[in-house]
Amino acid sequence: MTNKQTTKRQSIAEALRDGITEEMQRDQAVFCIGEDIGVPGGWGGAFTVTLGLEDKFPDRIFNTPIAELGFFGAAVGAAIMGMRPIADVQYGDFLFLPMDQIINNAAKLRYMSGGALKVPLVMRAPIGATGRGSQHAQSMERYFIGVPGIKVVAVSNAYDAKGLLKAAVRDDNPVLIFEHKLLYGSKGARAESGAVDATREIPEEDYTVPLDKAAVSRQGTDVTILSWLLMHHYALNAAEKLANDGIDAEVIDVRSLSPIDYETIGESVKKTGRVVIVEEGPKTGGVNAEIAAGIMEHLGEYLLEPVVRIASADVPVPFAPELENVYRPDPKRIIEGVRQVVR
Repeated sequence: MTNKQTTKRQSIAEALRDGITEEMQRDQAVFCIGEDIGVPGGWGGAFTVTLGLEDKFPDRIFNTPIAELGFFGAAVGAAIMGMRPIADVQYGDFLFLPMDQIINNAAKLRYMSGGALKVPLVMRAPIGATGRGSQHAQSMERYFIGVPGIKVVAVSNAYDAKGLLKAAVRDDNPVLIFEHKLLYGSKGARAESGAVDATREIPEEDYTVPLDKAAVSRQGTDVTILSWLLMHHYALNAAEKLANDGIDAEVIDVRSLSPIDYETIGESVKKTGRVVIVEEGPKTGGVNAEIAAGIMEHLGEYLLEPVVRIASADVPVPFAPELENVYRPDPKRIIEGVRQVVR
């Protein structure tokens, strides 16, 4: 007789909250540090992820001043001393402030010590254009994927959010997790205009998601669409519309931005021969440029058409919603990109 697995439908915010809770219950070395993450009666950080955890873990939820360089330094120090911190930056844009701690310390100390030191540090960062203007809406992935020693992942649905977070907490290297503000599914005061449903059925049993693997979300034969975060949902939307016109798109959630899973991507490219890469950030110097170069290097012989990149314009993120919607890629632009390679 087989036991039926019990699941519950959760948003990304809820799944992350449960993941953090379970890891803190499992390992006393896990703690959270960040801005407004444990204010009694507060929101649980900017997007409700740590809501209520200050009551469950009063000694391991640390509110900090608005001083990212300082509390990231504290988190790095705690990690090399045997703790497993989860550092929560209120907006991804603020990662510019602790760059020295992240890049010169967290990313390099294990290598510089010949493996004697471990740096099991998880860093969480909300990103994406959501009507907050140029300094609170950037897509930050591009600045970290080329830093040796850091693993970089991007969560597009609740199942992956929980599984990737758990895997990151248990990893002995620094892991940077990017989360999109329009995918959290937070309730009440923190609901976002234009939010996209990223809920999933989450098993009650413990599970992890590999930090180095992409995921095929939709099978197809005519073109490979590579995407992550909010753009992954737009890519799936575009693929369904393309199907009505007889174009069968395979959609891959790249998910692991460093390292990039060229094995999964390669299997798709060999099948379709055509690639469209969709990224929310500006086109120049983006993650899509690195992936496109990697495809040309490893898989160029299988390409039937040049790789097409869909991204935002090379301008700061606009504040006005009308301009923001024009700035950011949408399903229509993805469809236009696909039609450049599938004729």
